[in-house]
Amino acid sequence: MRQKLAIAVAYFLIYVVWGSTYYFIGVALRDIPTFLLGALRFSLAGILLLIICACRGEKVMRWELLRQSAVSGIVLLFVDMAVIMLAQRYVSSSLVAIVASSTALWIMLLDIPMWRKNFRSLRMVAGMFIGFSGVGMLYVEQLFSDTTVFMHNEYGIIILIGGCISWALGTLYTKYRSSEVEGTHAFAGAAWQMIFASIMFWICSFVLEDYSQLNIASVRASAWLSLVYLILFGSLLAYTAYVWLLKVRPASEVATHAYVNPVIAVLIGTCLGHEHVTVLQLVGLIIIIISLLLVEWPVKPKNIENENR
Repeated sequence: MRQKLAIAVAYFLIYVVWGSTYYFIGVALRDIPTFLLGALRFSLAGILLLIICACRGEKVMRWELLRQSAVSGIVLLFVDMAVIMLAQRYVSSSLVAIVASSTALWIMLLDIPMWRKNFRSLRMVAGMFIGFSGVGMLYVEQLFSDTTVFMHNEYGIIILIGGCISWALGTLYTKYRSSEVEGTHAFAGAAWQMIFASIMFWICSFVLEDYSQLNIASVRASAWLSLVYLILFGSLLAYTAYVWLLKVRPASEVATHAYVNPVIAVLIGTCLGHEHVTVLQLVGLIIIIISLLLVEWPVKPKNIENENR
């Protein structure tokens, strides 16, 4: 019962809290440069989590843990987020959201150990593709109303697909390889992943000199509060929940967050940003909910240990 409750809370964090970060990232980026934002967010969250793990008596300074966390942090966190920033130079944010949601499909395709289970279930495969179409409906009107969306979009799409594959590979590496470090809690690995990702963000920030664009005196309170939210809720809670879920649930199931996050982003944009929700978007929301019902429900009682073998 306790583990089922923990799984439900973890899914809430990666579904709802992660979905809300789209809005708060937008608020923070108004005053804080992109790579500097990533550097501050992940370095502070990683250090805080590492301190918590050390206080709990976990062995956080192990070579194997550091090596595997470096790979996961760079491939999973840094590449994906840097790619999204770069892709938005070529395509609209609506096209970014649609292509990024394909991450769930890439995880299903690349999760070779789970092919027998994933592709044996027509219900799961249908749910994945229906969910992807639902995300497309959320943004299709914005996509075609933007006259510049198709200018040079081939570069942006290629970059985005590369980022989706990188996130999928990082997710699967974290699930299957990081768990080999016995006696180490998943949270310690998540802490180091964020720290290694932040190192890459700091390097990019200094190489591209985007840190020089920061004027601390002009940064509004809303941007600082958004940064605090991203550190505490987006990274410290939601990302660690994601890493933990990969240990106890199938990767393709955990990947359904890629469909739910845009839904939450649209709802929060409507409530806080006073954006208009169209009938087509409402249909997209319903389709995504249907897709989640088709995919195996996260908290369905199962022998979790046997499922991951």
